[in-house]
Amino acid sequence: MFLADCLGVNELGHLTIGGADAIDLAREFGTPLYVLDETQVRQNCRAYKEAIAKFYGGHGLPLYASKALSCKALCRIAQEEGMGLDVVSAGELYTALQAGFDPANIYFHGNNKTRFELEYALRERVGFIVVDNLTELETLSGLAAGRPVDILLRIKPGIDAHTHQFIRTGQIDSKFGFALETGEAFEAARMAAAAPNLRLVGVHCHVGSQIFDVAPFELAADVLLRFMAQIKSELGITLTQLNLGGGIGIFYDETDDALPYGVYFEKVAALLKERCAALDLPLPLLLLEPGRSIPGPAGVTLYTVGAVKEIPGIRTYVTVDGGMGDNPRYMMYGANYTVLCANRAAQPRTETVTVAGRYCESGDLIQEHTKLQATAPGDILAVLATGAYNYSMASNYNRVPKPPMVMITEGRPRIIVRGETIEDMARLDC
Repeated sequence: MFLADCLGVNELGHLTIGGADAIDLAREFGTPLYVLDETQVRQNCRAYKEAIAKFYGGHGLPLYASKALSCKALCRIAQEEGMGLDVVSAGELYTALQAGFDPANIYFHGNNKTRFELEYALRERVGFIVVDNLTELETLSGLAAGRPVDILLRIKPGIDAHTHQFIRTGQIDSKFGFALETGEAFEAARMAAAAPNLRLVGVHCHVGSQIFDVAPFELAADVLLRFMAQIKSELGITLTQLNLGGGIGIFYDETDDALPYGVYFEKVAALLKERCAALDLPLPLLLLEPGRSIPGPAGVTLYTVGAVKEIPGIRTYVTVDGGMGDNPRYMMYGANYTVLCANRAAQPRTETVTVAGRYCESGDLIQEHTKLQATAPGDILAVLATGAYNYSMASNYNRVPKPPMVMITEGRPRIIVRGETIEDMARLDC
């Protein structure tokens, strides 16, 4: 049932998160409530650092992909754990800078960065811009007058990682990056090499999300290394950075076949060493972009059960005081979750139910036909592995305020994101 080290059951039969009783948390902070365990987050950060040290001699840097969960507390933890940062908007960059993150270790991504965002990144001396298209390349070259800017090119390696179509990004038919097959990627490299204000230092790719197989990463590494060799041969530029993106899968339920992080890196590192030797390339600085695998397993969302509606012969709805506003992932692409009754966590999950939200939308569901303990109104429901892409994708649909977020540190909770109020819903209205 439990998919992360931070979860347990206490003597009362209640779910615990980082040693804190989930029922006590619901009473103190209310529901819906996002909960994160700090120890688990740090443990996940260190797993990447340790794998790079063990299998690649430490010649690499994991970049926390802050789109998974962008808030000051997570940015601070990433910096304290020696990670870089991946941001994709002015808002994520502003959050990182407000948290005191070193801009030299920030990589700015995005497939349609605005002129304002590029100017902001340059003004704040962000370390690296990951360029997505020829228009952006030309714009950035003009904005960078008088100051060299280090860039990477985002490449579509032509690899389908066999994940959901909404989270596949490496194939040629993707809105992200330069295509290799059409010659577009090499034309971008040629233009970058000729731009006096740009320094092409590396290439980047991202083949998808929630990947349980090492092969897509190995294939991507091989494709990008051959492209780096072409750039060296034809343009005389030796690239020093190779960014293989993120996408490593995590456990959402017992059917997921998530591998230890080290399994990926051991095989990828071996391939890099072999292929670089064959292509006469120096070993590049290996960059990785873990997103969901950092906060995802460390997060739990708590809800209070409202009505329980049984439709004989069809299904039983267990309704909660949150839903698609704080977790849209099931509605968007049928994401799997493990759900349990936090105040009956020691009991077996014997009922088959559909967990429904409070929003005025038929598709507002958190999970269908899932196993759950016998549940009654007023019980506390816990949805596991919700640390990533829940708060980040939350909305104010029906003008429902976003929930607060609590961090558990050695069993003690503290607010890291304040919950919104109903007054906030009209604060920007004119």
